[in-house]
Amino acid sequence: MHTVWKGAISFGLVHVPVKMFSATEDKDISMKYIHQVCGSPISYVRRCPNCEVDVNWEEISRGYEYEKGKYVLFTKEELEQLSSQTEKTITILDFVDLHEIDPVYFQKTYYLSPDQAGANAYSLLLEAMRQTGKIGVAKVAIRSKSSLAAIRVIEDCLAVETIFYPDEIRPIAQVPNLPENIQVQDKELTMAKLLIEQLSTPFEPGKYNDDYRVNLLKLIEQKVAGEEISLAPAKPEHNIVDLMAALQASIEAVKPIPADPGPAAAKRTKSGAKAKAKFKAEGEGEAEGEPKPKRKSTKKAQKTIS
Repeated sequence: MHTVWKGAISFGLVHVPVKMFSATEDKDISMKYIHQVCGSPISYVRRCPNCEVDVNWEEISRGYEYEKGKYVLFTKEELEQLSSQTEKTITILDFVDLHEIDPVYFQKTYYLSPDQAGANAYSLLLEAMRQTGKIGVAKVAIRSKSSLAAIRVIEDCLAVETIFYPDEIRPIAQVPNLPENIQVQDKELTMAKLLIEQLSTPFEPGKYNDDYRVNLLKLIEQKVAGEEISLAPAKPEHNIVDLMAALQASIEAVKPIPADPGPAAAKRTKSGAKAKAKFKAEGEGEAEGEPKPKRKSTKKAQKTIS
C-alpha cells in the first residue's frame, strides 16, 4: 500500500506515531474523450482567456473570488504555513459511541499502522477502544484539507473515517416535496413490514458485485478482440399503480420455493389424501343416519383362542 500520510494520534498526553493508507480503491473504468475524426485523445490545456496563452503550473496561484471578477490571491507557501500546525497530528477531542454518528457524516476510510517505535502505544489505544466500545472524534488535515474524523477499530487495525463538519450537511428542510402529514394504511404497512422481514438477512458484502463494471469489461474485451457487439433491449418496467398489488407481487416473488419431495413422498401424500377422504366420507355417513358398514365378527376367533 502507498503511504498517504505520516504523523501521530494524540489523546491527552499520549502520542502514537502512525502511517496512513487508503482503505478503499476506485475501480471505476477510466475512459478518455476521443476525437472521432482521427481517433486521437482530446487534451485539456490551462489557458488564460485574457492573455490568450497557455499557462504553466509555475505561473499559477490560488485565488478566492470575493466579488464578481475580483480575487484575493494566495501563494502555495501561505497555504502550507496555514495548515502546518495541524497537518501532522490527529488530535482526538472526544470519545463517543459509534451509533451516535449518523452515516451521512462519513466521507472516506483510511487505515492506520504504527510507525517507528509506536507499536506499544498503538496496541494500547486499539485494545482500550475495543473493550470500551468507543470511537474517537478527532481533527485531521490531509493534503492541506482540514476535516473532522472518527477513529475506530476494524478487526485488529485502527481506522480513520473522515467526516463532514455539521455546517457541511444540508438541512433536511431544503429537500423539496417531502410529505408533511405521513399517513399510511394499516394493511399496506403490515404487507410492507412482512416484505422487509422476508428480505432481511445478515450483511455479507462479498455477495454484492458491480454489474455495470463487469459488463463493461466484457464489452471492452469483445471490442479489443474485434467481435461484433449486439446489446439486448432493456426489459420494459411493469408500472404497478396499485400499492397493495405491488406489495403482494413482491412478497410472492421472494417466497422460498419448496423442495421437490420426490416420487416416493408424492405417492405417500396421495395415498394419505385418499385415506383421509374415505375416513371423512364414512364419518359423514354415520352422522346422517346411514347404516354402518358390516364388520366381521370376532366371536369365533375369541372362542378359538379360549
